[in-house]
Amino acid sequence: MAKRIAFVLLLACTAVLALPDRAAAQQTLNFTLGAFVPRGFDARVEGDTLVENRNFLIFDMGDLAAASVGVEWLLPVGEYFEVGAGLGFSRRTVSTIYEDFVDDDGTEIDQDLRMRIVPLTGTIRVLPLGQSSGVQPYFGAGVAVFNWRYSESGEFVDFNDNNAIFRDSFVADGNEPGVVGFGGIRFAGDTVSAGGEIRYSAAEADLPSEFVGTKIDLGGWSYLFSLGIRFR
Repeated sequence: MAKRIAFVLLLACTAVLALPDRAAAQQTLNFTLGAFVPRGFDARVEGDTLVENRNFLIFDMGDLAAASVGVEWLLPVGEYFEVGAGLGFSRRTVSTIYEDFVDDDGTEIDQDLRMRIVPLTGTIRVLPLGQSSGVQPYFGAGVAVFNWRYSESGEFVDFNDNNAIFRDSFVADGNEPGVVGFGGIRFAGDTVSAGGEIRYSAAEADLPSEFVGTKIDLGGWSYLFSLGIRFR
């Protein structure tokens, strides 16, 4: 489904780019800083490895919330539209322990979960009040390629071998297509803009057999402050 939505949005981007007067307003090089909050346990894709890990590890999904930074180039298309190309980055490591097991010496069995997501996005945004307004609410959607890396490292319990404890590291990575939707407000001057945005992303990836889950959900919410440099 996500791939079908991405294809439709890509066609829409192409159609908007074909409109005349693309340089009617200022371009913006937009920098963002905020937080990425992954989707909760009850909203994640079926087979998600974090949901499966929660059956025996102690952690909350909120522990995986991460600082998020990004940059986006916004190109005006007439008075009421913009197209954009952006790159983001977030990474978080969470330390966990097994809920019902300890080591032979009584110490906790600890394990680190690490997630890194780098989305490359192409977007269309609508500005209902137009490019010439100093206050510019907006909303939009787009397609993305999510470069991701997920790892589990530390001590593990082998439930198939009399609960034997061993140390190892498991890593998976890749690039997955997805979609984004967003809304926000921008206060725009002649050379500088500032504002805030809420962005939702959706994507998922398959994991190899050494993980307890078959998939990893890459989606979630981003809460961003933006600062833009405007030019013609």
